[in-house]
Amino acid sequence: MNTAANQLTAEEIKAILRAADAIIYHGGRTLLAKILKGSKEKKVMELKLDQCPVYGFYKTWKLDDILLKIDWMIDHEFLEIRYDRKLPLIVFSRKGWQIQMDQYTDELLDEWRKWVRVGHQNPDMSYLKDRNREMILLLIEKIKESREKAFIPYLEVWGKIDYNKIKQEIRIAIEAINRNEPIDHLAVKAREEAINEALEVEEPVDLMIKCRGCLKRFTFSVGEQQFFKQKGLSFPNRCRKCRKNPIWR
Repeated sequence: MNTAANQLTAEEIKAILRAADAIIYHGGRTLLAKILKGSKEKKVMELKLDQCPVYGFYKTWKLDDILLKIDWMIDHEFLEIRYDRKLPLIVFSRKGWQIQMDQYTDELLDEWRKWVRVGHQNPDMSYLKDRNREMILLLIEKIKESREKAFIPYLEVWGKIDYNKIKQEIRIAIEAINRNEPIDHLAVKAREEAINEALEVEEPVDLMIKCRGCLKRFTFSVGEQQFFKQKGLSFPNRCRKCRKNPIWR
């Protein structure tokens, strides 16, 4: 058995998700593997994918073995394949995005802390505008929980250029920091538990699916599930016999 296909650690799962974030809906398995390998290929460099924080995470691994790890991520529903015409693209699953959103907002917070240390003033906050709304609200919540007053000038600059809904949340965060409001530790704990739960790996099992044609149940094996996921296909809702019947085509 190839050890590359064995269960991945939480660190590996997060690293692959972070690398995938750079090419979501824009690249496929091979490009993702090249980021993780630390490839110097022209396309990787042109797209500045070498600037990804986990570029070269698997630099000592063979590309084929890294691809097996990516397939493991697809099989275990951290990533998915979607087709743009005939081009297979990497996208996040719901739980994959939940994990990546959490670690990416932490990354953004660390960047703000570096700004504070070097005395960076009036940064261009437009990089946060038109981003995923769910992620932005999580970032603001974490900033509010930080109670770091040094973040207030950044929040004020940000609040001048974003949409009303975000401006309102930014104002709430500034007020909470200024008043030193108590942190909702239960909410923080619930969020941490949700991430830990998302990182838990459930091994695929054969599925019993009720056929919409003959109404009988049929087995959809783990191997078939993996094939369908890696091809970006929806699971069948009819058995093989009914799928062959011209009336259902």
